[in-house]
Amino acid sequence: MAHIDYYFATLSPFTYLCGTRPAEIAARHGATLTYKPLDIMQLFARTGGVPPKDRHPNRQTYRLQELRRRAALAEMPIQQKPAHWPTNGAPASYAIIAAQAAGGDVAALVAGVTRACWAEEKNIAEDDIIRECLTQAGFDADLADKRMMSSAETYAANLEDGINAGVFGAPFFVVDSGEMFWGEDRLADLEAHLSGQI
Repeated sequence: MAHIDYYFATLSPFTYLCGTRPAEIAARHGATLTYKPLDIMQLFARTGGVPPKDRHPNRQTYRLQELRRRAALAEMPIQQKPAHWPTNGAPASYAIIAAQAAGGDVAALVAGVTRACWAEEKNIAEDDIIRECLTQAGFDADLADKRMMSSAETYAANLEDGINAGVFGAPFFVVDSGEMFWGEDRLADLEAHLSGQI
């Protein structure tokens, strides 16, 4: 049975565009999946990446076009410049980590948190929004306040684990076969690998 470590950022529009597909792909191929939210800005700083606001205007223009196109292909609404972005992605990440430890539909929670940011113009750093996302995904809203210290430790460890595994962006999928896939637009490649095509 294959295992996938799914490194992502709650602030990433491309994580939003993944929706629940990573979990669906894993289920189709009998693979297990571990969600590993991390601090994308720290990841950029340590692996040679550049935050969107600091990129050359050509790159910023292309990114917006790519967001529009990928959202259209995924048939998902998107605000290319959401009202509450960037914001602090850590609190929502802590809730996701706590939810994974508790057990339940983590895919729905990740999709809900990122949708709140990128389609619903909500500030995912706010407690009320996080609690709402937890409830909508079938979790106890109080999970946002539980395991805070251990979730913070896991969040920091995810960054180190990711860097050690070769991660430099989000979303990023590392299969226990050693194969790595970067980006929402590589989900088909991830599935092809799990099916033995590549």
